[in-house]
Amino acid sequence: MRIHHLNCGSTEPLGGKLMGGAGHPLRKAHGICHCLLLETENALVLVDTGLGMKDIENPVERLGKSFVRLARPVLDPEQTALQQIRGLGYDPRDLTHIVLTHLDPDHAGGLSDFPQARVHLLAEEHRAATSGGGPKNSSRVNHRQWAHGPRWETYSASAGDRWFGFDAVRELRGLPPEILLIPLPGHTYGHSGVAVRLDSLSGTAEKWLLHAGDAYFVHTELDRDHPRAPMGVAAFERKQAVDAAARETNQARLRALVNSHSDRVELISAHDPAELARYGAVTATSPR
Repeated sequence: MRIHHLNCGSTEPLGGKLMGGAGHPLRKAHGICHCLLLETENALVLVDTGLGMKDIENPVERLGKSFVRLARPVLDPEQTALQQIRGLGYDPRDLTHIVLTHLDPDHAGGLSDFPQARVHLLAEEHRAATSGGGPKNSSRVNHRQWAHGPRWETYSASAGDRWFGFDAVRELRGLPPEILLIPLPGHTYGHSGVAVRLDSLSGTAEKWLLHAGDAYFVHTELDRDHPRAPMGVAAFERKQAVDAAARETNQARLRALVNSHSDRVELISAHDPAELARYGAVTATSPR
C-alpha cells in the first residue's frame, strides 16, 4: 500500500501568533486540510476529503458564512482531492472508498466529487449530522455536501477490538485489515481517527500511522512535559467541542500513545502545516 499525503484545502485565518502563525493578531496564519490517499492492492481510498470542487464554486452555500469569514479558505481548485488524484495519473472514478474522521465541512466537502465511493464513518457521527446534529453541531454540518446520496458504511463506537489501549476499534467493510477506524469523540459526537499500518522490517513490530483528525490541532499539544497550543487555537478547540471532557480525555490518551509508543505509532492531525511538511512528497508503504 502506498500513502500520499495531500493538502486538500488551505486556509488563511487572521490571528498571527495566536493562531500558530507569526506577528500581530491582524496578520494571517496558515492552515491546511491534511488528507491521505491510500493505494491498496484493490482500491483507491481517501482519508478525509478536504474541500471539494463545489465548495470552491459556492463557498458560502457549501461551507457556511462563518467558516468563510473566519477560516478564509484559499479556494484553489488545484488543491481539491479530485484534481490531485488526476495529477497523480489516476481516474477519480477508481476511488471507491472514503474514510471520514468526521463530517465538518472542511473534512467532507469533497464527498460529492466521488459519488461512486462508499463512505465509512462512525454511526454516531452519521446520526448526529443527518438528524440535526445537536446544539453545537447543527451549524457545522452541511447536507448539501452529501445531497447526492453517498453509500454510507457506518460502525458503532460501542463494539470492536482493542488497539494500543483504545476500545471499539473497527476494521472496515471491503477494505484490508491494515486500515482501522478508532473512536475519538469530543470534537464531534462521532469523531474518529483512522489508523493505517505501515511497512515493518522482518522480525520487527508492526508500525502504524494514525490520522487523528481534529482530536488535536498542533503537534505541540502532544508534548509529554509541556503540552500547549497557541491561545487562539486552544480557544477554538474548546468552542468547537461538543463534549469537552471527552475531547480532553482522548487528547491525553493520544499524548500518552505517542510518548510511550513513538517507535510503533506516528500521529498526524488534520490542520498542522508542520506535520504535513514532515512528509513532503515522500510516500510510505505498508504490506500488500
